[in-house]
Amino acid sequence: MIIAIDGPAGAGKSTTARALAERFGYAYIDTGAMYRAVALAVAEANLQVPTDNERIAALARTLPIALKDNGQRIYLGEREVTALIRTPEIGALTSKISALPEVRHIIVQQQRDIARRSEQECGGAVLEGRDIQTVVFPDAPVKIFLTADLDTRAQRRLQQWQEKGEAASSQAAQQDITARDNRDSTREVSPLQAAPDAEHISTDALTPEQVVERIAQIVQSKLTAQQVRAVSL
Repeated sequence: MIIAIDGPAGAGKSTTARALAERFGYAYIDTGAMYRAVALAVAEANLQVPTDNERIAALARTLPIALKDNGQRIYLGEREVTALIRTPEIGALTSKISALPEVRHIIVQQQRDIARRSEQECGGAVLEGRDIQTVVFPDAPVKIFLTADLDTRAQRRLQQWQEKGEAASSQAAQQDITARDNRDSTREVSPLQAAPDAEHISTDALTPEQVVERIAQIVQSKLTAQQVRAVSL
């Protein structure tokens, strides 16, 4: 079972995906963290977009990215980089890095490999990002597109920054979200969009628990259908 969750920044993808993975005992794969890890390595190597695109792709191809503790901790080789990849600077660079076709090809294949191993090891995987249900796993049995209005998403981003002790304002959070939306939806490769058969869920008026419950019902119905087909065969 592959559960593919996409949506714009601040829609609640990470919170929802983690909770679903825990509920069903599946692996949680934060695809955005993988691109952030590449961005961190690019920044540390002092490489620039677009002048060093070929070197960036070569670097991405050799990076030993690992997701540990069911996706909660991110490693580059033996070094944990979980906190380092969550800064606003790395976030901004990630948008540029993730728009490079060569990098996306490399990371998408890694995401597929991790998810397939997870299916064998624990029965399924929950992936969240911006192109999971359109590019990474277009045949996923469960496709979810989470949305929320700009004010709600900006407030969530501001809260994230404040919890990390970062000085920020509501205006800065809204500008950050708006800029990310524009980059994600207009990039040439794997732009943010909903698959035609995706289930749309607005998280504005729902608690995280309610969002998870709604998706869990969809997942359970798919699992039941799979079991029925298996028995009939």
